[in-house]
Amino acid sequence: MSPEAAHGGHPAHIGVFTSGGDAPGMNAAIRAVVRTAHYHGLAVSGIYEGFEGMVQNNVKRLGIRDVSNIIQRGGTILRSARSKAFMTEEGRARAKAHLDQWGIDALIAIGGDGTFRGASLFAKEHGMPVIGISGTIDNDLRGTDRSIGFDTATNTAMEMIDRIRDTASSHDRLFFVEVMGRTSGAIALHCGIAAGAEFVMVPEYRQGIDELIQVLQRAARSKSSVIVIVAEGDEEGGAYEVARKVKGRFAHYDTRVSVLGHVQRGGNPTVADRLLASRSGVTAVEGLLEGRSGAMVGEVNGRMAFTPFEEVVAGPPTMDDELLRILGILSI
Repeated sequence: MSPEAAHGGHPAHIGVFTSGGDAPGMNAAIRAVVRTAHYHGLAVSGIYEGFEGMVQNNVKRLGIRDVSNIIQRGGTILRSARSKAFMTEEGRARAKAHLDQWGIDALIAIGGDGTFRGASLFAKEHGMPVIGISGTIDNDLRGTDRSIGFDTATNTAMEMIDRIRDTASSHDRLFFVEVMGRTSGAIALHCGIAAGAEFVMVPEYRQGIDELIQVLQRAARSKSSVIVIVAEGDEEGGAYEVARKVKGRFAHYDTRVSVLGHVQRGGNPTVADRLLASRSGVTAVEGLLEGRSGAMVGEVNGRMAFTPFEEVVAGPPTMDDELLRILGILSI
């Protein structure tokens, strides 16, 4: 169903849920959905633990004050969980029966591509209007310039890398820092530029060890420390594996590895993520009132836009080659 297609009348009761990995700003989006629904005279319920909550009937009506004091909190008050049951036709039918019991006639799904695949299938099978809101630190969705959580995760990682640089400079150290991103190098590349890294390894491009060694050899002639950022999904392996492959070539440096891990998912969302989440929540509810369905809300060139789920999940957006070029210039 296209994002402009009518679904046969305005919804009366919206269900909102979060799915997949948590991302800072999800709570701000939940808050915006709940308060916008009430502003327009709609009932709204929170579905706990994503699709599994639909299958298990873990639902609660939400009032305006139920979402007070959450805009600044990381994580998601609605929690998230995997659901094998929802992957079956029988599980989705049970989920629909539970939503009918509550009178929920439209959904807002906050998550990433896996969330939208499930939501799209559910909408097609059961005729349930669904709007998606981007919520993933990986920033790997088509239809939005940035996803909720990406700015916070990048700033968190950058702060950690800045601290690592302090100690690296004091001890002639070569640091390999691993950041999140199994299929997306967005966090790695943005942090690489912002934190002044010498090299970044991302899964979107094949960057061999030989290329890395050339950069390190050049840096060794004039730099007291070097930072290499490795996205966890890089084809050469994680930071430990990359460090193992190059360690013997650079006896001058004291080589260390730091894996930032899930610290990137937590923490208070930045202003940018709170604003994006708030705008997305309002736009999603009003999109349902306009008769839209089967699409994700995103920010494109500073304006809110709807992109059909089919396009959103077609594959990750291409990486900005210009950022890689800039990194190469500034890392000399």
